[in-house]
Amino acid sequence: MKAALALVVLYIGMFLVAIQGGSPSSVQAAGQSARQNGATAKASLDPAKDADIRALLELVGARDQVQGSVRQSAEQYRERLLATVPGNEKGQMFVNTTIDEYEKKYDFDRVNEQLILLYHQHYTAGEIKGLLQFYGSPLGQKVAAESPKIFREIQEATRAEAAKAVKDALQEAKQENPGVGQNAHLGNAGTRRFTPQHRTQTPDSSQQSAQQQDQP
Repeated sequence: MKAALALVVLYIGMFLVAIQGGSPSSVQAAGQSARQNGATAKASLDPAKDADIRALLELVGARDQVQGSVRQSAEQYRERLLATVPGNEKGQMFVNTTIDEYEKKYDFDRVNEQLILLYHQHYTAGEIKGLLQFYGSPLGQKVAAESPKIFREIQEATRAEAAKAVKDALQEAKQENPGVGQNAHLGNAGTRRFTPQHRTQTPDSSQQSAQQQDQP
């Protein structure tokens, strides 16, 4: 169970990085560091351990989780872009084109190889076999199935609490400093400026859009 919890923690980190993103420089630096460390680790990767890691990632549905994260991040990027372009059909088309290209350019295979190297760095061959045994059990399969849902609920809960806390903090600061920051606001980057959609949505994208609208 300790190994299973460790895997859950790693997935949470992966999920938050994929969804929350960061500044372009920090993302680029993290990618360069991962490639450098990965090149060193790959040279010493045992073929049997490599096969076990690939089997583990397949067993827990890692690729599906990453794809789900990308879909959700695409909708968040869409919201941000919509707030910065003209509120007309051309603006909508520009955003749609950008998001379509983003989804096409996202290299799932490269991410999968990076995940394999991460597991190689953080787990021994024996621990990987233990994880395979756990996730091959009914409880392990439930953990793999429920983890993405838990991650989404964690994100929604933390985002809602963060939004409330910063709003209350801003209001309190304005009251304590009546001559300063009265025009300060948190912005409305998540507000759509153009409602009509000219893209056919799949059930998954429709669900993601609904989730986005429910988020603060």
